[in-house]
Amino acid sequence: MAGYVVVGAQWGDEGKGKVVDLLGSHVDMVVRFQGGNNAGHTVVVNGRKTVLHLLPSGILNHDALCVIGPGVVVNPFVLFSEIDALEKQGCICDHVRVSDRAHLIMPYHIRLDELMEQRAGKNKIGTTKNGIGPCYADKYTRIGIRVCDLRDWDVFCEKLSDTLSLKNEEIVKIYGGEPFDYEEMKEQFAAIRTRILPMIIDATDKVNKALDQDQTVLFEGAQANMLDINYGTYPYVTSSSPTAAGVCTGIGVSPRKLGRIIGVVKAYSTRVGEGPFVTELLNETGESMREKGGEYGATTGRPRRCGWLDLPVVKQAVTINGLTDIALTKIDVLSGYEKLYVCTGYDIDGKIYDTVPASLKDYARAKAVYKVFDGWNEDISSVRTFAELPKNCQEYIRFIEDYCKTDICLVSVSPERNGNIILKELI
Repeated sequence: MAGYVVVGAQWGDEGKGKVVDLLGSHVDMVVRFQGGNNAGHTVVVNGRKTVLHLLPSGILNHDALCVIGPGVVVNPFVLFSEIDALEKQGCICDHVRVSDRAHLIMPYHIRLDELMEQRAGKNKIGTTKNGIGPCYADKYTRIGIRVCDLRDWDVFCEKLSDTLSLKNEEIVKIYGGEPFDYEEMKEQFAAIRTRILPMIIDATDKVNKALDQDQTVLFEGAQANMLDINYGTYPYVTSSSPTAAGVCTGIGVSPRKLGRIIGVVKAYSTRVGEGPFVTELLNETGESMREKGGEYGATTGRPRRCGWLDLPVVKQAVTINGLTDIALTKIDVLSGYEKLYVCTGYDIDGKIYDTVPASLKDYARAKAVYKVFDGWNEDISSVRTFAELPKNCQEYIRFIEDYCKTDICLVSVSPERNGNIILKELI
């Protein structure tokens, strides 16, 4: 099958952008299947770093059609801001298409996201405050506004009028915020309507026809397995399903059309926002990892929490997503540590588990069971074959592969697009 999927196997920020960019150079279509501009995917080409939030990471390949699917929530103002920024750098972005079934992030979604986090205080989720959750909530309460509504201006205006009255009441009466003006918001969307109309397509039909014609289609998720609405550390999760199964609902393709599912795994663990983190390092080692790895949110700039590699988390991603391969990233960041620790299980009240508990109370009580490895000091950023890696590094990588019972197809040794060791043919 010609359908490839790239998903995050931890808490996000694993380096999916780099992997999608690398694979995207060889495909006919790159498709975002869920999330919104709460994602931050970084690609580095010729020393220039590009951070993408809503656009698919394959945007740099002009030969690949870039599709934003039905399962994505779209802020059109962010979309055009990203396109404008890339075009100023000399990129051509006329190959972007947006699903007619995707839901629109409205200004009131962003306002409500901010107000809800503010009101939650110490119980806040730690969202990016980009309106993602409130937009998905409207989708499931069936009062959302979709991209296709922009085609019929009367329909859009009617839906906006009805929904805005409800949202203004919520903003004012529950949160004490300032209401929005209907005419002003209508004009904001009128200003961008003519620009987005030519980009709107029936993405489900387009993608399925491409697969049926044996074109190579790459499906790109945002966030990661541990932020999945069903299987992550609920409620500290995103509002959609960033798993491989999310492709089927987020685009409308059969699982039989997905031939290869690559999980991106960082060689250590990080997460942003609230929630339990068993291997977190609240010491100089954790701070060192953050600085060496540049672990600051691409979307928010927030410092990421850093810790040792948690393999039960990765193993869960292997199981739920049916991973055929692992792409291991940022192994170069671990150079220079005398000892490396890998979590192989959790000790909860004296009983050892190798699965992630649903209860946050149990998870917060868990103590990591570690396997200790000798580290290495060599700079491996220029290494391009597995045999050239230090022996201790090879042992670390092989243990991950053995524990997860999944082939590692790629090891990233630097942020650059070509900074990889290819262990298995990718496409």
